[in-house]
Amino acid sequence: MIPLVTIKDAFEFVRNGLSIKQSENSVGFPITRIETIWNSTIDINRFGYADIIDVEKYKNNLLDEGDILMSHINSPKHLGKSAIYEGTPKQLIHGMNLLNLRPNRNISLPKYLHFYLNSDNFKNQIKKISNQSVNQASFSSGNLKKLKIPLPSLLEQQKIASVLDAADSLRQKDQQLIEKYNALSQSLFLDMFGDPETNPMRWEKSIADTFIDLLTGFAFKSKDYSNDENDINLCGGLIITPSGIEWNKSNYWRRDKLDGLEKYRIIEGDIVMAMDRPWISSGFKIHKITRNDKESLLVQRTARIRGKNINQDFLYFLFKHTAFEKQAHTTETTVPHISPKDIRKYELIIPPIALQNQFAERIQSIETQKHLAQASLQKSEALFNSLLQRAFKGELT
Repeated sequence: MIPLVTIKDAFEFVRNGLSIKQSENSVGFPITRIETIWNSTIDINRFGYADIIDVEKYKNNLLDEGDILMSHINSPKHLGKSAIYEGTPKQLIHGMNLLNLRPNRNISLPKYLHFYLNSDNFKNQIKKISNQSVNQASFSSGNLKKLKIPLPSLLEQQKIASVLDAADSLRQKDQQLIEKYNALSQSLFLDMFGDPETNPMRWEKSIADTFIDLLTGFAFKSKDYSNDENDINLCGGLIITPSGIEWNKSNYWRRDKLDGLEKYRIIEGDIVMAMDRPWISSGFKIHKITRNDKESLLVQRTARIRGKNINQDFLYFLFKHTAFEKQAHTTETTVPHISPKDIRKYELIIPPIALQNQFAERIQSIETQKHLAQASLQKSEALFNSLLQRAFKGELT
């Protein structure tokens, strides 16, 4: 049985960062902010800046290697997300709205704590201390300190951390390979067509409405949802992400209640787009349906786009480009959104269809390799998650 200790004892301190006004064009020493840890790592591309050139007066708020940052005010999905600071960049100021948990190295190893804080066991504890409103959740540092974590000897912590570190490294390599394929696709698009916004190749241009069939989804009633995973998935903006669709979070619709709903069926090649909160920290919520996606129906506030006299792969990359974001101008109301009108009026470049098709052929070749990498990632993710759950039950020591 692994002994339990409170977070208060496992860490030297748990504290919030400094409130420093940041601006887009500022430089100087980097400052952490909520989006810095959006993917559970310290993302060097998502720091804030405030023209701080003398870091000496902020020395008490500089991160130490091994410190763990945690989101304590966020959407319910991201609440409790954490990342370990491994010393890059060398000087990083701890900003507001992320807790800094500094390990007590007399009894705990940072890497071991990092892995535990990313386990389902800990995430389930976070849910119990969370206060939730409509779009945001939070918990207090006081309640966090009371939570208990399994803490074996330093030697056993090292053994567990080493096993998990190796498994984590494997899945990270798979993820990096997928990112390289994504970058290759983007590079190919720009090489063949140039930037759609500046149009350096002077292609003919037209509004999207001329070349698309646009459909928005149906208002399925939650009281009629099915609990059977063999029924049809519902595809809505909440489960569309910049990297794909989170089908494991999908609701279901009964197959015997499809009368009048066939037009909302999504097929391979369809482009689906979230219309509410369409842009998040990790990118634009858009996806092109592949044969690996689930059979599904389109939910309200979600757009389905099919091309007319335009290559679907080419069209997908046009909508993924930042030019669409700049033209759409997300409406900032209670729920930021884009409208069907925003989609229809998007100005497209229209190169010759033969060139579009050539691009699509090359993309499919890249996608074939990417799918292999994704299959490998699924296996390495499953291995890591299995080891993660076993580790804190004492099954790896």
